[in-house]
Amino acid sequence: MRVLVVDDHPIVASGCRALFAEDTDIEILEASDAEGGERVFVAEAPDVCVVDINLPTVSGFELARRILARNASARIIMFSMNDDPVFAARAIETGAKGYVSKSGDPCDLVEAIREVGNGGVYLPVAIARSVAFAGPAVAQNPLSKLTSREIEILRLLSAGKSLSEIAWLVHSSYKTIANTSSIIRQKLGLRSSSELVRFAIESRLV
Repeated sequence: MRVLVVDDHPIVASGCRALFAEDTDIEILEASDAEGGERVFVAEAPDVCVVDINLPTVSGFELARRILARNASARIIMFSMNDDPVFAARAIETGAKGYVSKSGDPCDLVEAIREVGNGGVYLPVAIARSVAFAGPAVAQNPLSKLTSREIEILRLLSAGKSLSEIAWLVHSSYKTIANTSSIIRQKLGLRSSSELVRFAIESRLV
């Protein structure tokens, strides 16, 4: 099985290699950002992609969208420091076959790769329970109002990117991004850029 790990922290890829050090049937491929991840996916056709949500340029959500646009049957596991059920739900909606928290048990990632690699889906028990039973808590979370694409644009806005830069990064038009940013403000009830940044930090988007 060939596993592509897309994460900008070298220690994560090293950790994955260590987890599978005794498994001769696992080959780990690496990329540090969405652009590199997409290139490796096209060139190497990995069996499973482990994608960090918080990548340096566009997020793992955007990379997942690009990978799935190239191959709708691609097997993607989203990997994040955030165990908020909203993020897990958005990952699943994007088309990911698994979601694993970096703060969880390393065995979760091993199980996820095995299960997704064999054509299944995977959520750690704690995250699965939080998604299944969060109910009102998820509904009250402002992030639940946003689509994964809107979360991506909010993240880039909060990182100081201009509308033109965001349009270029996510392969969209300036008009579309401008309209989406207005929708985000309306959904969240935010008016200023500083409020957007504060909300994004509190939501661990940046």
